[in-house]
Amino acid sequence: MRNQFLIGLAVAAIAAFSSIYDSGMTGIIAASNAAELGHAPQISNERGVKVTVTLQNILSEAKTLGFEVILETHTQDLSDDLAKSAVLIADGKQYLPLGWEGAPPGGHHRKGLLRFKAIVPQPRAMELQIRLAGDASPRSFKWLLK
Repeated sequence: MRNQFLIGLAVAAIAAFSSIYDSGMTGIIAASNAAELGHAPQISNERGVKVTVTLQNILSEAKTLGFEVILETHTQDLSDDLAKSAVLIADGKQYLPLGWEGAPPGGHHRKGLLRFKAIVPQPRAMELQIRLAGDASPRSFKWLLK
């Protein structure tokens, strides 16, 4: 009886987490878990624009830090310059992007790589903030690395 209760509780917890994750809320993903999941993408889905961000590399010997960013919408033109609308916050310090390598502003679907200079020593936590036109506050994507 107790095992059935625990299994039911585990299933309910997984279902609750799935519904929260699918609703577009972003969360914190530990790097060890992200590595096991292939750096699971984080999603923000607000005001008709879906933004998916995937941490590409967290190797200490890397010279740059990359985030794959995918923007999708059917309601507006994606005209934001991501190299100007993003900031990386690591252990309380802000870093501006080195650049954007991908689809230029415009259209309804964009994909590319947002690059930052590698942070040495590796920070304990990182937050990528992207402020799109019309957003009241930046969209936040967070990772715990240590």
